[in-house]
Amino acid sequence: MSKRILVIDDDEIIRDSFCLALEDTGYQIDTAKSGEEGIKKEKERKYDLIFLDLKMPGLNGVETLNELRKIDSNVPVYIVTAFHKEFFSQLNAIAESGVGFELLQKPIGGEQIVLVAKSVLEGPIGH
Repeated sequence: MSKRILVIDDDEIIRDSFCLALEDTGYQIDTAKSGEEGIKKEKERKYDLIFLDLKMPGLNGVETLNELRKIDSNVPVYIVTAFHKEFFSQLNAIAESGVGFELLQKPIGGEQIVLVAKSVLEGPIGH
């Protein structure tokens, strides 16, 4: 069974770029255009890796992450954003409360997307 990745981002171009970068990896890629939609999909399916935008209308990435952690506390979540400074205090607070996540800076290239996905889903590259 192939690994499942969820990309949650309100920007269609970003969602499409993740799908394009990951299309030849053999992973199943789903997308959500909002935090609410992403939470619904995680409840329905369970993913092996989630890429999450931080600045979105409705639930922002921090709020979405908190809800995702209630569903699955172990799924790797990579917050991909250009706006982390704006959310620094919120990110710091949830990190201190034990909510796990990684942070990736936009813009992110296709090679970096694939490298992160493969290292998370298949283990460190080169081992």
